[in-house]
Amino acid sequence: MLSWIIFIPLIGGTVILFLPKENKNLIRGVALATSLLDLALCVPLYTGFNAAQAGFQFVENRPWISALGSSYHLGIDGISFWLILLTAFLGPLCILGSWEAIQKRVKEFHFSFLFLQTGMLGVFCSLDLVLFYVFWEVMLVPMYLLIGVWGGPRRIYAAVKFFIYTMVGSMLMLVAILWLYFNTGDAGSRTFDLLQILQMGKPALQAQMWLFAAFALAFAIKVPMFPFHTWLPDAHVEAPTAGSVILAGVLLKMGTYGFLRFAMPLFPDAALKFAPLICILAIIGIIYGALVSMVQPDMKKLVAYSSVSHLGFVMLGMFALNQQGVSGSIYQMLNHGVSTGALFFLVGVVYDRRHTRMIADYGGLFRVMPKYTTVFIIIALSSIGLPGLNGFVGEFLILLGTFKSNWIYAAFAATGVIFAAVYMLWMIQRVFYGKLDKEENKTLTDLTLREKVVLYPLVVMAVVMGIFPQIFLGKMDVAVQTFLQTMVVSR
Repeated sequence: MLSWIIFIPLIGGTVILFLPKENKNLIRGVALATSLLDLALCVPLYTGFNAAQAGFQFVENRPWISALGSSYHLGIDGISFWLILLTAFLGPLCILGSWEAIQKRVKEFHFSFLFLQTGMLGVFCSLDLVLFYVFWEVMLVPMYLLIGVWGGPRRIYAAVKFFIYTMVGSMLMLVAILWLYFNTGDAGSRTFDLLQILQMGKPALQAQMWLFAAFALAFAIKVPMFPFHTWLPDAHVEAPTAGSVILAGVLLKMGTYGFLRFAMPLFPDAALKFAPLICILAIIGIIYGALVSMVQPDMKKLVAYSSVSHLGFVMLGMFALNQQGVSGSIYQMLNHGVSTGALFFLVGVVYDRRHTRMIADYGGLFRVMPKYTTVFIIIALSSIGLPGLNGFVGEFLILLGTFKSNWIYAAFAATGVIFAAVYMLWMIQRVFYGKLDKEENKTLTDLTLREKVVLYPLVVMAVVMGIFPQIFLGKMDVAVQTFLQTMVVSR
């Protein structure tokens, strides 16, 4: 099941390479059908997942590089389950969202996007360190191409910056993986299998500190945490709309997921030592990202910096190391994928019409685009954390868990909620209300059928996740408890 979910996008992408490049709609149709098939395969994944069962499910374990002790080992638990569904859910929306926006090299674009989806799904399913590292590196190439080929005027700069930042962290993580292999177990039991390594004795504290730092740097760059965040605004602003959505919706979660799946369970003593530093950096990221968002004249850059703030909440909840904080952290990963992904789609809608993202170029759009305005406001309120919408549940759980762990951290982090309301509501006021005094805006058309098909499911998800959070939290409870037991034993 997991192998099919991972590789169906790559199979579809390979088929696309053999289609005539002149028939753009056929290429788009095959890409959309592939992503919908991948989403359909997640239905038995959802129905067959046992929320009460500890450990990993849908496990596949086959020999791969036997001489090195590396295997093709896949499996999911409540931590990775929803991230896989989120990736599959956003895939067809991204392809639909870029249907008209991408007109050059259509074949190559859709192959790159589907190849990227395979890399991301592989990361969330891998239980072997070498396999994980292969998928982690594989997704760099298509993302580099999405930004560098189909991006904005400064696309090459943004793509190279993204690639270099990620590669630097990845190289250090590879060194740490190799150290684990040669220093865990004896010569006959050396392995890259995550579950086997977790069963063996932990390295000494000093070694753990260095190894955790190597893993954490790779993941912190991907999150991105302050002060490793500077590649993100450039990548978001220059990427095409579909690239921005998948970057915010899924790629950033690979960093936060990496902490939960690898860095913290493998080196729990070091994680506890680093926890105060990471919490402080997360709080700085929350406040800094919000304050910088306030002064952005570009809508897309505003949403990009808001991601720094939102992912700060995810990191803070994770290192609260209690049920509420960690559950809220995972929930907020999903919330951010839905809300921020939708915001990038919404910015793309007006950019396709006006070819500008400057807030000052708009005003009074409510009068000509009422449906678009309604969707934008709902999604913006979900991003702020309005009760009844998805953002509230995640932020409330994170702040509750953080308060139980350290009330001072929670007090500072809570200011980020206030700042988020300021920059989002101020943007709404300037873009949608006031005078409709620019001639170019008076002839703008409201949402098309294709845009409604892309945006309405995200609005529905924001409402469902806000009103029925237990649907989602119930699937992750056992996995979170297992994770916390690993950390408690270390204490």
